[in-house]
Amino acid sequence: MNIKHVFFDLDHTLWDFDKNSKLTFQEVFTKLEIPIEINRFLEVYIPINLNYWRLFREEKVSKSKLRYGRLKDSFNALEYDISDDIINEIADLYIEYLPNYNYLIEGTLDLLDYLKSKYQMHIITNGFDEVQHLKIKKSGLNSYFDKIITSESVGVKKPNSRIFEFAIQQASTNPQESIMIGDSYEADVLGALEFGMMAIHCNFKAAENKIGGMLSVNSLKQIKGYL
Repeated sequence: MNIKHVFFDLDHTLWDFDKNSKLTFQEVFTKLEIPIEINRFLEVYIPINLNYWRLFREEKVSKSKLRYGRLKDSFNALEYDISDDIINEIADLYIEYLPNYNYLIEGTLDLLDYLKSKYQMHIITNGFDEVQHLKIKKSGLNSYFDKIITSESVGVKKPNSRIFEFAIQQASTNPQESIMIGDSYEADVLGALEFGMMAIHCNFKAAENKIGGMLSVNSLKQIKGYL
């Protein structure tokens, strides 16, 4: 592989979204005195949130609809009566508090330290612009990355080829010298492969495998075997 530029996804790939999100909801629920046990809430919320993000990637819901709808649907599923004002307050506090928790996926810093002298590294993320930059800064990841590409700054989301094209241009490289690493098979892997880049799927819950142009790892440390 003649790779010179490594593009990473952020959430669920380097930044431990599940742990940080749980801690954020605990803080918000405590502040607003919402008497729902957090694990019970998350059991309902997580699949609803994932579905909203899929719709968001497909341009079928807006950012504001995602932020409100994922909470409204979760409370409805739990049969918990709550006003729209409180839902909107939860949504705002969640976004405000989320970057304050910065647990990373196991092996993140070790991998980045290993790669930083060998490659130029960048981030391509579908997350909200104002939150993603804070996450990267507060978690100490900013010193590793040259370009931070957010879907909001480009106007399209992964897997749309335009975000990969924009990222390649920003990094002054080409697809043949670039590889995308991320947890979403649809957004990160297929998006990158269709644009002509190589890809590594961070499939942390399954065994390692290789499918034409795509490598799959179940831990970040396995990436050292390819880069």
